[in-house]
Amino acid sequence: MKRRTFIAGVGTGVAATAGCLGYQQESGDGVVTVATYDSFVDGEEPVGPWLKEAFEEQRDDDVEIEFQVPEAGVNQYIQRAQQDAPIEADLYVGLNVDELIRIDEELDAPLFDSLSGNLERDDRILDELRFDPDGRAIPYDTGYISLVYDEEEVEPETFEDLTAERNRGNLIVQNAQQSDPGRAFLLWTIHEFSEDGYLDYWADLQDNDVRVLGSWSDAYNAYLEEEAPMVVSYSTDQVYYGDTPRHQVGFLNDQGYANPEGMARFAEAGDPEATVDLMEFMLTPEVQAEIAQRNVQFPAVDDADLDEEFAQFAHVPPEPVTFTYDELAGNLDEWVEDWARQVAQ
Repeated sequence: MKRRTFIAGVGTGVAATAGCLGYQQESGDGVVTVATYDSFVDGEEPVGPWLKEAFEEQRDDDVEIEFQVPEAGVNQYIQRAQQDAPIEADLYVGLNVDELIRIDEELDAPLFDSLSGNLERDDRILDELRFDPDGRAIPYDTGYISLVYDEEEVEPETFEDLTAERNRGNLIVQNAQQSDPGRAFLLWTIHEFSEDGYLDYWADLQDNDVRVLGSWSDAYNAYLEEEAPMVVSYSTDQVYYGDTPRHQVGFLNDQGYANPEGMARFAEAGDPEATVDLMEFMLTPEVQAEIAQRNVQFPAVDDADLDEEFAQFAHVPPEPVTFTYDELAGNLDEWVEDWARQVAQ
């Protein structure tokens, strides 16, 4: 599971929303095949089926959306490109900077088109969320990695708090080799302690009995079973569970690690114009609100009309931090491998 889906009932409904989306563009007939992760199309009130119905309803032609969920994620398309096999998809939804770097390191020919300057709504995207210097991956939402904790047992405020004796055995994290939030938390520690000091910090976490589990689901389920009072997760946690003592959001050193997601059109897209139409559609304020609320993430634009409850319980860190593409390129694999040799052996 790459992303949680939002609680049932958050959406405004296709019929209520599709007629006021403010975006109408006609292109050739066809099918737009969208490759994405499972929780985008499955679970409680996922955004994918809503997006399909709303997009198809507002068009005058018979363009349709079809979804596919590749088991290996973007790696499936890297492998097919290496084998000169057909890609058989038009749009990838769920791309992050780590995956983009992997694509560029493993492929010579472009897997995705550069759309910089070719999207009417591109200028509405928040600049701080842009992570592709070549304009292929277009941000559509973002999450902030934080701690979720039980305020009746702990009160984490700094990175040093996590290594204090009073918090021995109190923290659950995810494996940075397998998990997006786990890798983001690792990068957050590198951002804080530098590439020369982060392994020393992780040694201190190990000495303090940190638990490293495989996926976000593994870690969060252990947290829900009260196996520890702190877990690495998302700062939107209270949107899902409410403002309860067990579901407090902690920003270490007033920071949270920004982890934006992007969409990118495959260079072999069978209907490139309809694919761009869908991308434009996903950047409209109404659709941005639906994506954010159903994905339990933040929109990529600043004029999405968010539900009042979502706006109340989704927390933005005072100081978002992240690494740029250029800072990660050539370093990311080595950082993760060095971490794995020490922590995940």
